[in-house]
Amino acid sequence: MSSQQKITYKDAGVDIERGDEFVERIKKRVQSTYNDRVMSGVGGFAALYKMGADRLLAAGTDGVGTKVKIAQMLGKHDTIGIDLVAMCVNDVICTGAKPMFFLDYLATGKLELHVAEEIITGVVEGCKQSEAALIGGETAEMPGLYGVGEYDLAGFCVGEVETKALVDGSRLKDGDTLIALPSSGIHSNGYSLVRKLIKDSETDLLKTALTPTRIYWSVVREVLPLVNGMAHITGGGLGNIPRINMGFDFRLDYLPGLDETPAIFGEMVKRSGMEGRELHETFNMGIGFVFATSQPDALKAKLSALNQPFWVIGHAAANGVGNAVVKTKTLDFSC
Repeated sequence: MSSQQKITYKDAGVDIERGDEFVERIKKRVQSTYNDRVMSGVGGFAALYKMGADRLLAAGTDGVGTKVKIAQMLGKHDTIGIDLVAMCVNDVICTGAKPMFFLDYLATGKLELHVAEEIITGVVEGCKQSEAALIGGETAEMPGLYGVGEYDLAGFCVGEVETKALVDGSRLKDGDTLIALPSSGIHSNGYSLVRKLIKDSETDLLKTALTPTRIYWSVVREVLPLVNGMAHITGGGLGNIPRINMGFDFRLDYLPGLDETPAIFGEMVKRSGMEGRELHETFNMGIGFVFATSQPDALKAKLSALNQPFWVIGHAAANGVGNAVVKTKTLDFSC
């Protein structure tokens, strides 16, 4: 597919900018419900609620999006629950919080016991990886809203963090280094476009696209004293990095090439015709999580000791502009 035949996320029916506008529109209405215990709400990776002088709860909710359609198409439902947990947990841990418990919501046209059991098998595995307890959930049959064989998922995670250990970006410094961890694949964003680019008959590629979202808690818990901010690279791609601290610019001078990331990204590049920034604001392109640190050598040493691959991708810049993700190096995304 040539660049003249470019197919974007918006072409697939998803408008990221409109979603951002919706968040801005509802902020004041939502904030009218807050009390003096709400420390952070709409707009962060997780909401923060004060439980005492030195203890905060961090909460987040998410779904899996249209990735569930691929699971349904392939009849493979045992990993989609991992995605569900990952999308919630990876947001919550951006605050430094330890995941405590998780709840799931399964909506379907007709409850098929073997399918539901497979889904929960994945949820349980995700909770084990997160060290979170699966304490409950809800299953709803909605014939007429969902067709036979169709379902959707949502999840809810709550974690806890001591006030002194909170990671909210407030400790970020000019020049802090950005260190990125690899993704396991496309994770759980961009699938409206993925499904437009992959044919239903391309079973092997669809199976690759179903690779579950990586859960980062096992690494995050080991490096918390070394980081000033964290970003989960989810919907909007690298556009999530400024959420570490909206008063900074984040300058990116290195991004991994297609030869360093899962092969499916090469397929997405070739088939979509997208390039550069547009790609990195649609897919994670191999980067799943980002740390900001004033101790880059110590963090790199710790990650190496954990046998954790990483990339140094840039730095934070307190130059008064704010919110700009700038690539200062020309990148070759050609296949």
